[in-house]
Amino acid sequence: MYRLGVCLLILFPDFAFAKTPAEVFAMASPSIVIVRALDAQDKVISLGSGVVIATAQVITNCHVTDKAARMEVKSGSDTLPAIFRYTDRERDLCQLAVPNLTAPSVKIGSVKGLKIGARVVALGAPQGLELSLSDGIIASLREAGDASIIQTTAPISPGSSGGGLFDEEGRLIGITTFYLSEGQNLNFALPADWIAVLPERAKIAKATAFDESAWLLKAIALEEKKDWNALLAHARAWTKANPRSALAWNSLGLAYGKTGQAEQAIKTFRDALRINPEYADAWNNLGVAYLEADQTDQALKSYREALRINPEDEVAWVNLGIVYGKSGQADQALKAYREALRINPEYAVAWVKLGIAYGKSGQTDQAIKAYREALRINHEDADTWVNLGNAYGESSQADQAINAYREALRINPEYAGAWYNLGLVYGMKDERTQVLEIYRQLRTLDPALADDFFNKVVMPR
Repeated sequence: MYRLGVCLLILFPDFAFAKTPAEVFAMASPSIVIVRALDAQDKVISLGSGVVIATAQVITNCHVTDKAARMEVKSGSDTLPAIFRYTDRERDLCQLAVPNLTAPSVKIGSVKGLKIGARVVALGAPQGLELSLSDGIIASLREAGDASIIQTTAPISPGSSGGGLFDEEGRLIGITTFYLSEGQNLNFALPADWIAVLPERAKIAKATAFDESAWLLKAIALEEKKDWNALLAHARAWTKANPRSALAWNSLGLAYGKTGQAEQAIKTFRDALRINPEYADAWNNLGVAYLEADQTDQALKSYREALRINPEDEVAWVNLGIVYGKSGQADQALKAYREALRINPEYAVAWVKLGIAYGKSGQTDQAIKAYREALRINHEDADTWVNLGNAYGESSQADQAINAYREALRINPEYAGAWYNLGLVYGMKDERTQVLEIYRQLRTLDPALADDFFNKVVMPR
């Protein structure tokens, strides 16, 4: 990383440095409020959090305020009445007007330009208690129409729904929402970008009962569990409930793809794109489905469409690189992986794919460097250690290869392929004791692989 000198700081006084979580809390916490929904008897029926986004204006999740006869907002020692101003139940965002609220408003940021792995801070009031802080990273960005829902490792508790997710500069990038599914506590934030369009959407939709965000969050939860049959059933119900939802058709296409129905997945992703031709994730997923159906040219076109819409999508660049590699265009594959890493230098998968591409093109030293970068980011990836061991073996660095395979086996002692490759190196070094020990290991783990190892390594002298 480059470091700017003092003279450049004078020229650019607004240059921003990342704040600590404590600094973000000090900056943003005065803008976090408690939202209470009360029934006709003034009994609290729901508690949540809210964020002050403008003078006397609070944003929260609609599910916090559902069925309320009246609402109130607590800010510091003040408890004030609140009324609905804008409602978008489809996206689960509601804006409340709170007369006499004097709390400062936050600086609103955007999900655009966010990277997976970036650090974030979640602020809320779990169960209506004192404000809490949790920090983590962005685990995933899930395209949802004109912006992306954020999945984060920062814990979000019940009662924190409607709170704020902030970047390292203290900008509001998301509205946190708690989601619990069969023991899974998944942490999401709706994009802050949706706040600006809330007034216009509220005029069009009014108070529709259809909740697109709830459907999407459940689909993501099932995807996280890899419960593809349940996702298939859920997505079918979603498309039936809202046949004009591109998100629903995209989710159904993913379920078809994961259950081995590539042709049906292709048809369904195309249905999503008929509804929204600018849906980059659907183009990307369509490319995956085409690739699984061995339609390489169509996959290439799909990834190019995804990148036309969002040229800063590192996943699409990696997928494009995979297609180039399969079609024998090694130089194009390398360029695609480098583009992914230009966008996100901490994308371990891209480093691994780059290493594989370098290896296939005979650039072993570059492959080793790429694998080591991947392991710097994710040190506990056994497959990458094996790839690194293979690259060291190609460059006749036997001891380094052994160390790499040993690391893979530390992570996964039952990794038969790592044992096999380790045995090949020991065989080349004619270390018979080690070779026989590895043969015994393989007999337990994979008898067929053990037989092959016996014929190639144990028997020859």
